[in-house]
Amino acid sequence: MDEFRAAVREFIAGLVPPGWQGIGALEDREHAEFLATARAALAGRGWVAPAWPAEYGGAGLGARELVVLAEELTGAGVPFGSDNDAFGISMLGNTMLRTASPELCQRFLPKIVSGEYVFAQGFSEPGAGSDLAALALRAEPDGDRWVLNGQKLWSSGAHRANWMFVLARTNPTAAPHRGISMLLVPLDQPGVDVRPIRNLTGDADFNEVFFDDATTERGLVVGELDGGWSVAMTLLGFERGETALHAPIRFRNELNRLIELVREHDLAADPDIRRRVAWCHVQVEQLRAHGARTAAKLIAGQEPGAEAASFKLLWSEYHRVSTELALDVLGLDALAPSGRPSPNWYQTDDPGAPNSSASWTSVYLNSRAGTIYAGSSQVQRGIVGELLLGLPKEPKEPKRPQEPKAPQPAATR
Repeated sequence: MDEFRAAVREFIAGLVPPGWQGIGALEDREHAEFLATARAALAGRGWVAPAWPAEYGGAGLGARELVVLAEELTGAGVPFGSDNDAFGISMLGNTMLRTASPELCQRFLPKIVSGEYVFAQGFSEPGAGSDLAALALRAEPDGDRWVLNGQKLWSSGAHRANWMFVLARTNPTAAPHRGISMLLVPLDQPGVDVRPIRNLTGDADFNEVFFDDATTERGLVVGELDGGWSVAMTLLGFERGETALHAPIRFRNELNRLIELVREHDLAADPDIRRRVAWCHVQVEQLRAHGARTAAKLIAGQEPGAEAASFKLLWSEYHRVSTELALDVLGLDALAPSGRPSPNWYQTDDPGAPNSSASWTSVYLNSRAGTIYAGSSQVQRGIVGELLLGLPKEPKEPKRPQEPKAPQPAATR
């Protein structure tokens, strides 16, 4: 591993400019240019999807090398790829390697790596968020294609994507969990309307997507027809599991920035601030331990399991509290933010970001959503309780009996 680690460090040294502090230190234009350059360089080595086989655009790396790559890139403040790569590579691609046919993988995975196909996620709906099995978007067969009608909500990055992996109801007569399929749907077509939604920071990173007789090929089903629920659960395991490799490093870097912020505001001697910073330190160390355990499972050839729910619960609830501390340290400065806000809708600001009030306030606002997206904290607690602790399932609220209708008065002439 020492030889591979040295190779990664040599790659980083040749990629970053002199005086590199992390991508967060770059201005907007430089930020976008470096992100594109870094992604192309990573893709050229197969490191955008390092664990994938070479025939699909990956590097065929083992779990130990994957951990080293995550440590070195994240520690140096070099991004793994674009925001949408979290959907196309970490979620969809890893899932397809386990559930899709070789022909479908060959058709899509190399183009995901090259950036020709950019994916977004189509799971949640207005009436199906945490209760995903209640989804209502319909996909009806019509010759050699599916015809889709319905709506998806909170689709992050859909305005930058040209494809979407969609959970759709393909068998309306089956039980809620058994009539769902995962389809690959092109977004650049009539019948698809992507509408950005502004969040608390004023940005528009997520969207609502309407399907009005939109179509896709009959063969673009990931996994078994009507078996999309198990495919989706596999995908969500990858979403939460891979985060454990790099998120602890990002949170440690952010905590170091927070400690510097405390010092800048002459609050290092305040006993309450010191207590709260100490609590944050303990939580980040717990995140690091979770990451180490996930790495050990990957090295042993095991896939992320229900433990990923405990990690998601821990980091999202921690981040809500730690960013509240940052705003308390800023005091009145938080009411009139100045400087560069965070460009990220997910987790922390970029490594090397300035300690501006705008950075901290935007991250604070985004952290509110962290306890909701990718499974709310309540859902994660249910998974931890049932699958890890062996507790009984949470009882469902009984249906209320319908009140008898009042008799209608007789019609009069």
